[in-house]
Amino acid sequence: MEELTKEQIDVLGEIANISMGNAATTLSMMVNKRVDITTPRVSIINRSESLDDYEKTCIFVQIHYIKGLTGNNVFILKEPDVLCMTDLMMGGDGTHTEGEVNELHLSAASEAMNQMMGTSATSMASMLGVPVDISTPDISRIDVESVKMFEKMFESEQEKFVKIAFRMEIRDLIDSTMVQLYPVRFAGQMCEKFQG
Repeated sequence: MEELTKEQIDVLGEIANISMGNAATTLSMMVNKRVDITTPRVSIINRSESLDDYEKTCIFVQIHYIKGLTGNNVFILKEPDVLCMTDLMMGGDGTHTEGEVNELHLSAASEAMNQMMGTSATSMASMLGVPVDISTPDISRIDVESVKMFEKMFESEQEKFVKIAFRMEIRDLIDSTMVQLYPVRFAGQMCEKFQG
């Protein structure tokens, strides 16, 4: 199954809206600032299009479901946003965003995503009526252009993904798009559980 119905796309939007709304509250406590997340935009894309909103390098966070659901979440964050988030988490004002992302920043982003997705998994569990657990995040810094080139070489019609894009704002410090990706088959299974 490589396609989803309009009803399924609406269900995915609803699930994402609730779970990411709760995740935003968690992030807000971590950075001590109000975090606003817009209503998610849900679309079906080819795998090679997943980085089209990004340039240069970005931070790629992957979190697997290990109980309750099968599949994974991939988040893509912009480097300046990771620098700003780290600064806020360490009690700064969010303006220390010079330099490159290092191990400290990756560790902070990993912790933020872990906490956010933990909250999201809890809300998914209550919506689906099954216990949901997640793995610790795998985090890496990727060069967008080289990955795009690599993905285009292996383009295949079977590799459709659901892309859920949120605009995330933290005061006047971060105005970014956070992207959540998962395979269409996994999205279909999630809808079945949700509607079941």
